Amino acid sequence: MKIIVDGFGGDNAPGEILLGCAQAMEELGVDILLAGDKDRLEAAGKELGIGDKLAKMEILPAGQVLSMEDEPTSVIKDKADSSMAVGLRALAEGRGDAFASAGNSGALVVGATTLVKRIHGVKRVTFAPILPKAGGFFMLTDGGANVDCRPEMLVQFGLMGSVYMEKVMGIRSPRVGLCNVGNEAHKGDDLRKQAHALFQECKGINFIGNVEGRELPYDGCDVAVTDGFTGNMMLKLYEGVALALMDQIKGVLTSGLKNKLAAAMVYNDMKKLKKHMDYNEYGGAPIMGAKKPVFKIHGSAKAATVKNALRLTRDYTRSGIIADIAEAVGKKQE
Repeated sequence: MKIIVDGFGGDNAPGEILLGCAQAMEELGVDILLAGDKDRLEAAGKELGIGDKLAKMEILPAGQVLSMEDEPTSVIKDKADSSMAVGLRALAEGRGDAFASAGNSGALVVGATTLVKRIHGVKRVTFAPILPKAGGFFMLTDGGANVDCRPEMLVQFGLMGSVYMEKVMGIRSPRVGLCNVGNEAHKGDDLRKQAHALFQECKGINFIGNVEGRELPYDGCDVAVTDGFTGNMMLKLYEGVALALMDQIKGVLTSGLKNKLAAAMVYNDMKKLKKHMDYNEYGGAPIMGAKKPVFKIHGSAKAATVKNALRLTRDYTRSGIIADIAEAVGKKQE
């Protein structure tokens, strides 16, 4: 399998991207096609001491870099020669099996929609990150691709999320919940009320009704559905609380001799907890609804996170989920 990677996407590009790609080639058995300035990539590889590994990667020349400050539409306009745009076009042309980028999220959504195109029948692509919960994980969709949504779009998000969690993450009959301010069906604004009614009519998913935000960390559902504005706020808050909590626990366990001795006794358990609560373990999220696999890597990703994201990209591609989503959406339309 060949994964096209945006060599200049994200806060730590190109160094951490190259290191993560090198790890992925060794550990995951994938081939890498890097999009970006060849001279800069080779210079970075030499500086990192991975020139021999970079030599095994194919480089797709791109003369521009799309920054986090650029408008999302730049990927198809004034930054059409950026590493993201070049990589997405290469995917659309069949030069690789999937595309992954840690770059501008908005631009990636625009590029996935306009360059790679949507699956027939899909109204909007959705950003679908995987987050930790008690004893496992859940999907949040939409995590930020669509600020304004219609009720039927939320139903499609739930439908696509359900397929992903079953086919890629191995959860049988995943529970789909609609994020709301209360569990009762009459709660929420018009968007939530209308979406709830449509979900109840949808026979292809295991819809469990409304779920409140506080239920999500406690196994409230497997797929949490909301609009992109609310979802992005939830995502950032969730990540921030997890990091703050782990910092607080570290402060307690290192505050004195007695606490340090106690910490030594539970060290392995704390390592497991930190690993479980770290969203970087999943590396990023798919842009679901695109005709071909497009994956968003965390913008601040270091090498290990890039590798984890490429693992999920590989699994997403192997699963055949694109065809499954197309079939599920087709049945829903019928």
